Amino acid sequence: MRRRATMAGLLAALTVGAAHGDAQPGGQAQKATTDSTTAVRRLPRADLENKIRGGWAGQMIGVSYGAPTEFVSNRRIIRFPLEWAPDRVSNALEQDDLYVEMTFAEVLDTVGLDATTEQFGEMFKDSKYSLWHANAAARQLLNRGIEAPWSGHPRYNAHANDIDFQIESDFIGLMTPGLPQVANEYADRVGRVMNYGDGLYGGLFVSGMYAAAFFETDPRKVVEAGVGSIPRGSGYAQVIRDLLDWSAEEPSDWKAVWRKLTDKWDRDDACPAGALVDFNIDARINGAFIALGLIYGNGDFAKTLEISTRAGQDSDCNPSSAAGILGVMLGYDRIPTEFTAGIPKLADTKFEYTSYSLNAIVQSTAARALKIVERAGGSVSATEIVVPVQEPQAPALEQWDVDPPTARIDSASGAWTWSNGWDVGSGPEGHLTSIDRPNGEATLQFHGTGVAIIGRYLEHGGRADVWLDGKQVGEIDAWQVPRTYDNVYWHVTGLGSGSHTLLIRTRPDKNERSVGTTIAIEGAVIYGR
Repeated sequence: MRRRATMAGLLAALTVGAAHGDAQPGGQAQKATTDSTTAVRRLPRADLENKIRGGWAGQMIGVSYGAPTEFVSNRRIIRFPLEWAPDRVSNALEQDDLYVEMTFAEVLDTVGLDATTEQFGEMFKDSKYSLWHANAAARQLLNRGIEAPWSGHPRYNAHANDIDFQIESDFIGLMTPGLPQVANEYADRVGRVMNYGDGLYGGLFVSGMYAAAFFETDPRKVVEAGVGSIPRGSGYAQVIRDLLDWSAEEPSDWKAVWRKLTDKWDRDDACPAGALVDFNIDARINGAFIALGLIYGNGDFAKTLEISTRAGQDSDCNPSSAAGILGVMLGYDRIPTEFTAGIPKLADTKFEYTSYSLNAIVQSTAARALKIVERAGGSVSATEIVVPVQEPQAPALEQWDVDPPTARIDSASGAWTWSNGWDVGSGPEGHLTSIDRPNGEATLQFHGTGVAIIGRYLEHGGRADVWLDGKQVGEIDAWQVPRTYDNVYWHVTGLGSGSHTLLIRTRPDKNERSVGTTIAIEGAVIYGR
């Protein structure tokens, strides 16, 4: 997800209109065994590390493979040739798919396995890498004093259903071999820093698939195990169960199933950047494309990469998770060498903004996995691990149900009125109405059940109060945390259907880290009718 433009630019842009090998999970005798008499599973220590390395390497390969296509093809299958060269894997060293999850891994390595959501949030707040969407909103909120888990809650975070935790939950499944219930416990703690509801369930689904992959040879069963970790009544579970049903009906035609998924689920993205356009960063549809690649790839690494990429939308994140899960199933040694050939020379190079190289994160993950297995009632010897059998167990249902977006209102629209010194301008990114003085008032008349105010976060951003239907309901703090790219100033959903009046009044004060008091509004997204 690294190559995304800043959210302000993205919103404006969206508004304008070789041999693959034959490795198979079941292609050779598996060393992992299940002892039904004592309800445990056994895995040689060497295989554990090989599978963990395969998972991390799979993520690196997948994100690098798909990076040139990210959001290039939305609601369309990618038809052009997909190319690969071994040295392209170096692109993974600077991808948010990997460096964000390593922040949370470092919390566990420094604070310990009992680290809390608040502690994960504290380290995330001080991170220095570039962030977008739910991650960006969460870091902005944390720096404003909104602590985790509220930083991921839809009351404050307009991206709560976005893909972010889904793409950084891999490390949890990699340290919980065969332990989906334990994976859910960690995912719940970490994922609430930036997501909620279906956005949270994306991480539970992915980490649950990783946990299953240590002992499973059938990709379809891995997907079934993953969906077992999330509430059946959730929107996320429904899209995955649709995929499972449709793929059973069409076992050889992934494109037909892609079309059904797209027609039913690739719509009404709650993220303001995806409102009424083809861009969709919702966790659900992108999670379905991970599973699509796994099911129709059927254990073939190259085919899994290709399908999860050609499905489009977030087409570097999706093959990253798909290839990571399959990398666990296969183990590093059985990933085709055309994909791993570039890894050895950079295996000791640190990922951007982290303390870890590939070798270091594999060692760290394996050490945590051994401790977690013992905590779960298993045992560890010099030669093998013994893991108690755990069935997936879903948490209680939570959903952020947002009415579909119905309108985008540019700041130049007559629905807005401006008083006391606003400057109405335009540029390559669209209309922008700004002010750098107190008591400027902007009023928006809208009809619907929700609204998101779209503006620019700036190093000289100021503050404003927000009033809705005559009541003060919140505030805007437009100071930008460095390298944090969001554009949602304030939002609300769940209003009574009908006409509403929103008032924004600028204030004289500012964040102590800001160098100015500018409020710059691009427009609004309206939800419902």
